Amino acid sequence: MTDLIAEIDGPVGRIRLNRAKALHALNLAMCEGVLEALEAWRGDPSVEAILVDHAEGRGFCAGGDIRMLAASGAGDGVEARAFFHAEYRMNHRLFVYAKPIVAFMDGITMGGGVGLALPCTYRVATENTKFAMPETGIGLFPDVGGGWYLSRLPGRIGQYLALTGHRLDGAECAALGLATHYLPSEALDTAKARIAQTPQDIAGVLDALSIAPPEAQILARRDEIDRLFASDILEEIYAALDADGGEWAAKTLATLKTKSPQTMKVSLRLLHEGAAMASFADEMKQEYAVGAHVVQRHDFIEGVRAVIVDKDNAPRWDPATPEDVTDHVIDQIFAPLPEAEAWTPG
Repeated sequence: MTDLIAEIDGPVGRIRLNRAKALHALNLAMCEGVLEALEAWRGDPSVEAILVDHAEGRGFCAGGDIRMLAASGAGDGVEARAFFHAEYRMNHRLFVYAKPIVAFMDGITMGGGVGLALPCTYRVATENTKFAMPETGIGLFPDVGGGWYLSRLPGRIGQYLALTGHRLDGAECAALGLATHYLPSEALDTAKARIAQTPQDIAGVLDALSIAPPEAQILARRDEIDRLFASDILEEIYAALDADGGEWAAKTLATLKTKSPQTMKVSLRLLHEGAAMASFADEMKQEYAVGAHVVQRHDFIEGVRAVIVDKDNAPRWDPATPEDVTDHVIDQIFAPLPEAEAWTPG
């Protein structure tokens, strides 16, 4: 059984993630399959729109092939870099694609799933949506365009999400603009069928089936988030949370203390620089260089061991505290790759 189903259904191309046991987490073959389908349909006038969803089981997409990345990172890193290279080309191709693409974020949408959904023209959330970029908990950073998307959220919500890995529900995704529409999951089949009938009027179809989402809980914390996460210096965020005295701030600080200090600092710099990136391609080139370095560092290999392999949830970060992560280390991680090794859009 193939991990990806790519087929034409009347006037629409259908891309369906089909790796149910792994919650449709992306592997290299799936990324390459998406790229091949998009290229084949790009010049096909019979294909007017693209639909991206998951097939059987829970979904939408839980991320990328983390075990492979860690195993590769512990060695020469070649396989990990090949995956990132293809995945980021897929992210970029979706971002610049000329035909409308609809992503159905019905279920878990994390990491690589975020990178698959957010470049799409239309992004449908439901009551099942669980959206997060939890990478700092495994010594990684919010890649697949995270530096672009999160830095463009209101206030400091992007920084909060990047550092804590906080999960958003579908209503919160709609309120923050991460989703363009909020539909009940029971209406998705109808939406897909109607789009296949009238691919010229995707917005009209989705507007007609949309319902008012519940209240977005995260907006009630907006002022606190903006105040406590105001700095791009991790030590200052820690200090603000510690000085606040409130229960939410204390819980949030406790959460941060479980994450990799190194990749939290990487995340803050990524969002700071991502906000000023001239193009999405520039963002992906930088994220590829950062990813190529991070995937071979101790914290990623240790984070995957603790959270995914041994599941003891007790990673031993090195450096262990924000103060011990020097600017020199972060500069090394952000160092551009030689041009011969750098990412290109293809």
